[in-house]
Amino acid sequence: MEQRSAVNIANSLEQMIFDGTFADGDRLDEVRLADQFGVSRTPLREALQRLESSGLVTLIPRRGAFVRQPGPLELLEMFEVMAELEAVCGRLAARRMSNAALDELREANKRCQAASDAQDPDLYYAENERFHATIYRESGNGFLEQESLKLQRRLRPFRRQQLRFRGRLKQSMSEHEVIVAALAEGDSVAAANALRTHVAVQGERFQSLMASLRAAAS
Repeated sequence: MEQRSAVNIANSLEQMIFDGTFADGDRLDEVRLADQFGVSRTPLREALQRLESSGLVTLIPRRGAFVRQPGPLELLEMFEVMAELEAVCGRLAARRMSNAALDELREANKRCQAASDAQDPDLYYAENERFHATIYRESGNGFLEQESLKLQRRLRPFRRQQLRFRGRLKQSMSEHEVIVAALAEGDSVAAANALRTHVAVQGERFQSLMASLRAAAS
């Protein structure tokens, strides 16, 4: 229960950072926030730790939690690396993926489609993480899988946010279909290109992302 509360609180705080309720450098008062969300400080602290892992919050001993929004160059560089990691995962998974894992990927994609049909970007992102995690795992390279998961967590708030842009859910689903088809065909080049493009498109939303961050900070 507390873990679920921590996830919900982290998502709420994330959105409050994006919508300007909290600006870059603001201190997040644990006592006030615990009261606001009606929880003990334990799930709140877990929520802040989740935000720290994604880079939106800096935790300073004896001082507290502070909002930290990455600069444009840092964010762009992370998206570039994520695109290449996903491409390598796709290339290897196309060669190594089992039929059972391919069925698992298709099921994850069906859940993504249901979330897209419901126009629920948060649910879509949760299912989308499972979709991508399956590909990371099926690369057959444990180190690559862990590095991909690490950067995926780091970019989580920004990848979630870009799903709120008009038409992005439908576009993302179209990209998923291309990815699944390439993996099903065992086409490593096509799978790598499809995944690279999928993340690069998110990077192309970069200007919109940064505009929203600047608006939140003003």
